[in-house]
Amino acid sequence: MTSSARDYDSLQDISIEKKMDTSRILDVGFVRLTLALAVFAGVILILVILQTAEEALPAVQQFGWSFLVTTRWNPVENIYGVLPQIYGSLMTSLVALIFAIPLGIGTAIFLTEDFAPKWITTPISFAIELIVAIPSVVLGLWGIFVLIPAVRPIFRAINESMKWFPLFGGPAPRGPSLLIVGLVLSIMISPIIISITRSTFESLPRNLRDGALALGATRWETILTVMIPAGLSGIVSSIMLAMGRAFGETMVAAMISGNANRINVSLLQPGSTITGLIASQFGEAGRLQVSALMYAGVVLMVLSLVANVLAEIIIRKFQNVER
Repeated sequence: MTSSARDYDSLQDISIEKKMDTSRILDVGFVRLTLALAVFAGVILILVILQTAEEALPAVQQFGWSFLVTTRWNPVENIYGVLPQIYGSLMTSLVALIFAIPLGIGTAIFLTEDFAPKWITTPISFAIELIVAIPSVVLGLWGIFVLIPAVRPIFRAINESMKWFPLFGGPAPRGPSLLIVGLVLSIMISPIIISITRSTFESLPRNLRDGALALGATRWETILTVMIPAGLSGIVSSIMLAMGRAFGETMVAAMISGNANRINVSLLQPGSTITGLIASQFGEAGRLQVSALMYAGVVLMVLSLVANVLAEIIIRKFQNVER
């Protein structure tokens, strides 16, 4: 080998080493950047929790655990409790899930199992995505001026015929109620269930569906006994995310719940949620009342945390079953 050839090979080796060094530096830089972003997100979350807890401390010291079981919210006498709001948050989320789960899963099945041609399913998918983009204040106004007048006769008929049942009892419904909030929330969270469930079904191996059909199963048997069990972890994830969205919704709850600071077991009567309470009273609150509202915010975060932990346990359980 001549000296010029050796020089050429040497230059090539140096060039390759430089490229590898540059690539390694970019890889390390990218990893450190993503690490910094992840740490930053965690720090922000911890700061929010700590600062909210700090602001809530005066109310925690004054009211203690009684804050959770007291039904009065009286700024004049500085007596605060969030039991009606806890009940309202849980009931509205439950009602929303009761309506949204079958609607969401059924729509996802319709969109993924070739029940209709593309020119029908594509506009439906687009419309579902548009629902997510509607501001909650607009849905609140729609609830006040369209939904409440439309369902009032139905609610009164239910109230008259089923007054013996506590969830539908009380005086004749006039307008805002926990059931109305639950209905609007179900519209808001349905796209979450539809999108995640649809993605879950689309990601399942095609041979699962083909194998069931080859063994003689009908289309409905394939969906109910193969597709839904195989995608159960994704479906449960979508439901839990939707529940978290329903828990945290503020504007709709503040606009159409009635903001009644008392426990009405009946879903047809006005009530209140934690988010609605914070939104409606924060602007005119005094120092101790602000602390009490922060305490309510801490309660809401704890409820959301419990829901997320339960969701994680359920999802892992179903993932183990699938394996």
